[in-house]
Amino acid sequence: MKKYSLYAVLLLFITSCSSDFLDRNPLDQPSNETFWNTEKDALAAATGCYEGWYSMDEVIYFDCASDNSYNPFPWENWQVQATGYATANDFGQNYMKYDKIVRCNNFLANIDRPTMSEETRSRLTAEVRFLRAWHYFLKVTLYGDVPLVTEVLDISNSNLPRTPKAEVEKFILDELTAIASQLPEKYTGGDIGRVTKGAALTLKARMEIFSGDYAACASTCDQIMKLGYSLFPDYKGLFKIANVNNEEVIMDVQYVENLAKNAILGVMPPASLGGWSSINPTQALADAYECIDGKTINESPGYNPKDPYKDRDPRLAASLIYPGCLYEGSYFNPIDIKDPTGDYYAPYGRSKTGYHTRKYIDNLSDYADMWNTGMNAIVMRYAEVLLMYAESKIELNQIDASVYEALNAIRTRAGMPEVDRSIYNNQVKMRELVRRERRVELALEGLRWFDICRWKIGEEVMPGQVYGALLGTVDPATGALSLGDERIKVEVRLFDPAKNYLWAIPQSVIDATPAIKQNPGY
Repeated sequence: MKKYSLYAVLLLFITSCSSDFLDRNPLDQPSNETFWNTEKDALAAATGCYEGWYSMDEVIYFDCASDNSYNPFPWENWQVQATGYATANDFGQNYMKYDKIVRCNNFLANIDRPTMSEETRSRLTAEVRFLRAWHYFLKVTLYGDVPLVTEVLDISNSNLPRTPKAEVEKFILDELTAIASQLPEKYTGGDIGRVTKGAALTLKARMEIFSGDYAACASTCDQIMKLGYSLFPDYKGLFKIANVNNEEVIMDVQYVENLAKNAILGVMPPASLGGWSSINPTQALADAYECIDGKTINESPGYNPKDPYKDRDPRLAASLIYPGCLYEGSYFNPIDIKDPTGDYYAPYGRSKTGYHTRKYIDNLSDYADMWNTGMNAIVMRYAEVLLMYAESKIELNQIDASVYEALNAIRTRAGMPEVDRSIYNNQVKMRELVRRERRVELALEGLRWFDICRWKIGEEVMPGQVYGALLGTVDPATGALSLGDERIKVEVRLFDPAKNYLWAIPQSVIDATPAIKQNPGY
């Protein structure tokens, strides 16, 4: 795949678009007409469709739109997504662009032209149909109704209204069902990172569970569970560069140091280590991790609020850099106010919650330069499939041995005890468990906002005061904590359930395409 990257740059110019919302043609017709001749052309064109399909930025930042994390820098365009103050002119992230879909549509309109192997033509077509379905998945889950465009438009027919959400979801599911059988189960060598059958089915399962079709999701997950994926034995090691492309990864964004570099990991470490402290996990996320006895912090007799990180689910230490933990050769101390004004927020670059993300940056020495790495961004992994399977069976009230087996596999891999069946023995308790398990297993991997929306729990978890760690001191020799009663206060958020389950459509989109109408409340 990588050998076609530079050749694919040509395609990006060929499929360059106007600045209008739906990025309608005219394309560069002479170039487009003369390009599609050989299999090499088709491979380059498909690689061009992969360009920017997703990124490490989105994987690590997306939880900042949820109750899991906080983004302290408004210019990074994530803070407003969580506050409830987004507007059509201050909308944060924009997923209403259609440039990548135009690229996919252009590929699909021309893939029949080159002289090439029919097997390769079929596979590449399936890959690009997946990528187009992926972009629609993001759009429909974030905005609801969106224009469904499946062909290259000319300027006379591009002012399209929004297509009902149900129709877009059906299109996504139909596409993924059709292409799954046309994709290989795995790739080797330089083709690792391309779309597989498992990726198509996993996106299909996501769309099914997000739309509440639990029976279909359970069936799709069952298909994926027979494809040979397994949990990587070490939860912390799952996010290390030494273990990229391991047996748990279903789909990721591939990076190559120096050539197609991952330039984003540096936003996560503390400023004292050269990072930006851009992603600050919240106290609500830290509190979600159970104690090592398998009980929540509200239930476990071993939980000590003044030593809150002791004897906790090992995934907490694998996912968060927290006060008193050993990180990069010293005990992390973000909670001792040293500014003479007494203002906790004064030191620029300090975490505003007292926490940092640890996934992907467990050891900065893994990278020669944390701003230029070959670390891949995991977008889909097998643990999510097990969790979707368990959740679907629970929602169907079909709680059998397979549900406990799926959850126990995830828990024991993390170093946690198996599910206590004497407590978790009914639909209500199992729903509580699987939602908590999903939150901590997939923490800071970009899925929490979507879960909040589909579970309709936004009004419970999003509004009000966002808190960080307790203030106090950290013994520099031992990491021992001496915590007071004052907790960091981060920001106050709003959440209107009649409005905030959907994002604001940028005003520029509405101005350019009058048929597009704004979501309610904006």
